[in-house]
Amino acid sequence: MKPPKRRRSEKSGLSPGTLLHVGTKPSAPVRIQVYDYAPQKCEEREFTVIEECFPYLDTPAVTWVNIDGIHDTKLIEAIGTKTGLHPLVLEDIVNTEQRPKLEDHEHHLFAVMKMLSYDTKAREVVVEQLSIVLGPTYVITFQEAPGDAFESVRARIRNAKGRHRKLGADYLFYSLLDAVVDEYFLGLESLGDVIEDLEMKLLARPNRELPQTIYRLKRELMNFRKAIWPTREILSAAERTESRLIHKSTKIYLRDVYDHAIQAIETLEVCRELASGLMEMYLSSVSNRMNEVMKVLTLIATLFMPLTFIAGIYGMNFEHMPELGWSWSYPIGFWALIATIAGMMLWFFWRKKWY
Repeated sequence: MKPPKRRRSEKSGLSPGTLLHVGTKPSAPVRIQVYDYAPQKCEEREFTVIEECFPYLDTPAVTWVNIDGIHDTKLIEAIGTKTGLHPLVLEDIVNTEQRPKLEDHEHHLFAVMKMLSYDTKAREVVVEQLSIVLGPTYVITFQEAPGDAFESVRARIRNAKGRHRKLGADYLFYSLLDAVVDEYFLGLESLGDVIEDLEMKLLARPNRELPQTIYRLKRELMNFRKAIWPTREILSAAERTESRLIHKSTKIYLRDVYDHAIQAIETLEVCRELASGLMEMYLSSVSNRMNEVMKVLTLIATLFMPLTFIAGIYGMNFEHMPELGWSWSYPIGFWALIATIAGMMLWFFWRKKWY
């Protein structure tokens, strides 16, 4: 059973900046990971108390603090006090229903994004909020629960591959945004496979369960769209910002991520159009199948119309019907006539390619 979810309506009447976690409270405890690195060194630590990672924020090296679990409002308040985050920023961090956005504050940048993945077993899009704070020498990420798309970033930091060790916190900020956008393509590919599978089922033999599956797919695509479209605004704002926290050399990489986001949006729109066409395909398949059934029934009814007419004539109770007295009237006069008429009609239908 999933833990209870706190709704946004519970914040009604509270003063601005009040920390109230909105969302599902995970069962796992809060996990704090710290990566402190420079060109010649990399230190990786894991803590359970937030104050233990504060000394790393004051070092000249680049520090990445990743927090899995935002339901502990005291922890969020403590790190906000340490880094000077605005109370409204802290309020947005603990609100999992926050719309994706980018805010430029004087000493830090604050971004909210949605991490998306597709659960093939449950057949649903898993949405998780990601909050990123970019400071002069640090990046702090807030996630709802463990599990993310940043393993490749961690590997490059550990192994000193790429530019991570040589560049600043703004490049790490870009790398995290890039990893989130790349994860969108994995989810879109999974949804594309679902659409192809539904198309094959529709072409083979549609059943009554397919409309519900199609409607569920369209709803998941809508959830995808709500998360991806604002991401374009975030990346565009990050590229155009005049904040000193993002260097000019990093904006080139942000422009590349922006292009990837546009490509993901275009792929999503194609998937939505295909999903809309699936219902039309289902209705068309059902209609075609019904037409085939009605065609067969019409041919059968047409075939029996003259036979019924003949049977009706000889079923009348008149005494003076001369052919009734013939010795071969039943096998030849009746059945031979019926077989001839039926055969001629079947031959006519075959010539017309009606069956």
